[in-house]
Amino acid sequence: MTLDMTLEDQLAALAGLGLGLAPGRSVEELLHSFPREEYEHEPFTLLLFVLGIEVEAEPWGRRFSDRVWNFDTECVEGPGSYVRIARQLCRIAGRPDALTDLRDHVDLGTGEAWIEYTAGGRRRRWTADVDDDWADPLVVSYLMGELEDGDRRFHAMDNGQASVLMLLDDDQARRLNELIGEELVVPALPA
Repeated sequence: MTLDMTLEDQLAALAGLGLGLAPGRSVEELLHSFPREEYEHEPFTLLLFVLGIEVEAEPWGRRFSDRVWNFDTECVEGPGSYVRIARQLCRIAGRPDALTDLRDHVDLGTGEAWIEYTAGGRRRRWTADVDDDWADPLVVSYLMGELEDGDRRFHAMDNGQASVLMLLDDDQARRLNELIGEELVVPALPA
């Protein structure tokens, strides 16, 4: 890991791995969230986190990157929670229509939750464990498994109770590991 790398050089290096800014996003928008010095003091870590969130200025709902998501696992609030997770995973996989006919049910009071969808012509339904507002990691791993293809797998950079998720091939992951100076984690998928 190189210390004190300019924000623009970091963006160029990440763009070379397919993790660039979304069309229309700018350095100025990044600087609205954190000062330049914070991005440049410890390269890539903060930038990857910010690439995984929404722009923190109006108009709301714009993402910094189409290929990175800061997945806060404490996100199950009720109906629609697992559908939102599935849509975010599809977005960063670059396959927005890979999971169709998405439906879920979440009742925190009764402890009942499930998601169903169609993928590759197959209808799937997974029952989710309810643990307060935490996403069921097994169900999330099933969704990831539907979207991984060839040697492209989901990789995660730890961010406390959240994970910065990206779908990378082995070469991209190796090169990103070299840039950030740590090993990305490949979330375990059930057999």
